[in-house]
Amino acid sequence: MEEGENDYGKGEDISLEFIYDQFIFSESVVNDSPGNDYSISDKQQWVAQMQRRFKGAAIAVINLMESTPSSPALSVCRFQILKSANSAAANYRAACRARSKKEFFAKMSIVVEETDETLYWLEVLSESIIKIDGELVSDLQGEWLQLLKIVARARKNIA
Repeated sequence: MEEGENDYGKGEDISLEFIYDQFIFSESVVNDSPGNDYSISDKQQWVAQMQRRFKGAAIAVINLMESTPSSPALSVCRFQILKSANSAAANYRAACRARSKKEFFAKMSIVVEETDETLYWLEVLSESIIKIDGELVSDLQGEWLQLLKIVARARKNIA
């Protein structure tokens, strides 16, 4: 590898501002709120807030799965949703530390895929006869859907 090159190609510095700009547009699309006249401190807070949302959503999935009695069908769902929710949160965190726009795009692609998969498993739990807290599953579906809209738009912004 040449100097300044990484696994994703030539190194182009990716800044917090770049990451934030991809997300703030996404957030404004989801919430119909205006653009990005924010300071760097606001940007850092926003990125940190998104990290907390992903981590919190993953922990909520863990807590839901731990509080639900076992069954053969739930074992399959439990394994899959625990993997996808935690992968989404971990890869979002990694995207925020990306070394280039290409690396950011690659990580965000994983985040979108894993977030969508988590939403899929929540839908399966909601629509199946598995004995589970339906209200909590519905709340989680709402949060994961919002996260999916934000990260999908952010990824599209850099494509």
